[in-house]
Amino acid sequence: MIDGAEPESYTFTVFTPTYNRAATLARVYESLQRQTFTDFEWIIVDDGSTDETAELVQQWRSESSFPIRYIWQPNQGKHVAFNRGVELARGELFLPHDSDDESLAGALERLKHHWDQIPEASRDGFASVTGLCVDQDGHLVGDRFPSDVLDTTPCELIYRYKVRGEKWGFTRTDVLKEFPFPEDGQTRFIPESLVWDAVATRYRTRFVNEVLRVYWLRGGGRSAETAPAFEPARHAHGLALWHLLTLNTHLEWFRYDPKSFVVSAIEYTRFASLDHQSPLLQVRRLTSPWARLLWWLTIPFGAAAFAFDVKRTERSITKRRL
Repeated sequence: MIDGAEPESYTFTVFTPTYNRAATLARVYESLQRQTFTDFEWIIVDDGSTDETAELVQQWRSESSFPIRYIWQPNQGKHVAFNRGVELARGELFLPHDSDDESLAGALERLKHHWDQIPEASRDGFASVTGLCVDQDGHLVGDRFPSDVLDTTPCELIYRYKVRGEKWGFTRTDVLKEFPFPEDGQTRFIPESLVWDAVATRYRTRFVNEVLRVYWLRGGGRSAETAPAFEPARHAHGLALWHLLTLNTHLEWFRYDPKSFVVSAIEYTRFASLDHQSPLLQVRRLTSPWARLLWWLTIPFGAAAFAFDVKRTERSITKRRL
């Protein structure tokens, strides 16, 4: 349930979507308790947990130095939980915080510092400040930025500067309200990049070479027991939307990274076909002649990937029946 307290405003809303993460959620809480910047609220949207998450959060609420709001909802997917968090946020800046990671003690203070360093006259054109992550052993996760302070879009960062790997930062709450995740009831999985790439079409980000978050890994990757296995058909709808967005809005970066766009065209055919979209519907959803040409040239490869997925699914069903 949602508290009936009078609304307040904060600099940050720290947002955590969670599902059966009572065993790791304390990392977030303890790291927030250590923050040197304290003008924030913590919103937890529980996407249908059946463990002791609710009891744990209730205990923290009675002792925490910052406000905590806990909302439980039937399991609908992380993207629905994210939209709910944005809707409820009372902070100007929205900071997603995964339920098994921790932020450094000065993370919020440094994020606010870097935001304040953007000239006020230019700030309306910026949506975010983003920094670096290390794993639990202190090793950098992903690439550093090409300069210690870089003002650009996530698209340019990826396609032109070839920066990869986990990063972390906030986005203006009002901007996120412009770009909600689609909720059509067809899938419980929507790639987060669908929103970040859409934001990048209108706003810039300030990227800073400063470590702000500990991104916990297990055996070289995220915890296997909490990361759902990739299933092409199950994830097809969201992935088709993502690749469609890439082809419709990011082709200006083709000359810097043509391989990525060829792969995206192939994957669009693959996942749209798994989502039962006809070739006619696929091409109609592409908004530029260049995107349509790329899609047409790569159809054989996308169709082959689709056929492979169908055969693999059939083999899996046969094995379960034996």
